[in-house]
Amino acid sequence: MPVALVRPVAAHANGFARRSGGRASPCGIALAWAMCGLFAGAQAAPKPTAVRAWITTTDQVHLLAPAPAQAFGKRAALELDIEVDAKQRFQTMVGFGANITDASAWLIQQRMNPTQRKTLLDDLFGKPPGIGLSFTRLTIGASDFSRSHYSLDDVPAGESDYAMEKFSIAPMRADVLPVTHEALRINPALRIMASPWSAPAWMKSSGSLIKGTLKPEAYGAFAAYLGKFADAMQAEGLPLFALTLQNEPHFEPDDYPGMRLMPAARAQLIGEHVGPLLAQRAQRIKLLDWDHNWDEVNAPLQVLADTRAHPYIAGVAWHCYGGDVSAQSNVHEAYPDKETYFTECSGGEWKPHWRETLPWFMRHLIIGTTRGWAKGVLLWNLALDENHGPHLGGCKDCRGVVTIDSRTGAVTRNFDYYALAHASRFVRPGAVRIGSTGELDGLETVAFQNSDDQSVALIVLNGATRARKFSISFGGQRFHQSMEAASVATFVWAGH
Repeated sequence: MPVALVRPVAAHANGFARRSGGRASPCGIALAWAMCGLFAGAQAAPKPTAVRAWITTTDQVHLLAPAPAQAFGKRAALELDIEVDAKQRFQTMVGFGANITDASAWLIQQRMNPTQRKTLLDDLFGKPPGIGLSFTRLTIGASDFSRSHYSLDDVPAGESDYAMEKFSIAPMRADVLPVTHEALRINPALRIMASPWSAPAWMKSSGSLIKGTLKPEAYGAFAAYLGKFADAMQAEGLPLFALTLQNEPHFEPDDYPGMRLMPAARAQLIGEHVGPLLAQRAQRIKLLDWDHNWDEVNAPLQVLADTRAHPYIAGVAWHCYGGDVSAQSNVHEAYPDKETYFTECSGGEWKPHWRETLPWFMRHLIIGTTRGWAKGVLLWNLALDENHGPHLGGCKDCRGVVTIDSRTGAVTRNFDYYALAHASRFVRPGAVRIGSTGELDGLETVAFQNSDDQSVALIVLNGATRARKFSISFGGQRFHQSMEAASVATFVWAGH
């Protein structure tokens, strides 16, 4: 996994465009776990009254802190006026979350006492005051954030196992499965996806988990390997929502598992092997292509253009380590029947400052990805320790959503946590992204309407270097609001 954050990028315009030019930006977000509602039909705009707000400031004085309540009324629009429009409907959300890597699960399971573990998982996956994470990703075998390199079907060098007699999910039983089970118990709406970092070594040209590509004669075996994993997870009571063929298929790391799979190989694998195998299952699993960076738009487009593969591909997964988030919208516009997911981005010590990095996360990973049609948004490690691990190869200074002290079990919530929380606590699974005004002199937004009570949530980033006063309009009414420089707010109101 490359570790340098990409250059600042512009959130793609999908929503309510700025009236006087410029790009559009994301809108809204919903109230709480119990307040999610789907606005069905194109009725007249609702007339809300009370507005609740939560703010985070990069001086850390306010961290997802309640702000004074506001109320809509017959007020004049200010020069900066954010308009939210529930009649504009975009994608339906799966949710927000982070990857439960081997490292994350080991820290939670082995370096926390039962009380610490329960408190943390309730906070991460639970109802408010928890932040309600509802989407996660597991690794099929080891990643760089594992304490050893392994696959789920390892055999001695020179041997093979086409009958899959050695296949086993035993390496997941001590840590990953218990943590995932508990997360699902806390949040039954949790959706689980999974990605391999490498096929078993005996299937590869390198004969190793490190580097190489999949041997053509092993295509069927690799499909069977993924199918065995899906069956094993189903038997565990952890059914997969989605699967990708390969993590970062255009990258061969030097010191941790990886595997190159070029577009022609992925198209053949999907069209002739993995796609037909998954299609036979009673429990459907979404198959996502790419699972790599924004900077190679043509790579997923080539696979989607393949007539064999196309029918089996549910969507495209993206990472942040190169390119521009607008790539997501470019592929969506070419194939609007395919879904979009954002499945990995890590913060780290290369960008340690709240004032610089919290706005970057909000602008690109929360606002930009969802305005770019992402139905689900995942950060990388859910938890890492005080030494940015444990890991074996790969990133040496990555940061988790939370940091767990491996000696005491104490938890530090990083700005990655607060970036996620401004969405995940208020935008529940089934929420629909709705229209909102785009960028206004440093203000950027995205809005959602929840699916059970029609509550609306609007996320606003003030990415400017000075405070901003603005109005928010909905249903012919407005309220006025001020925000400090480099701050984030989520506003919630009843949308009925």
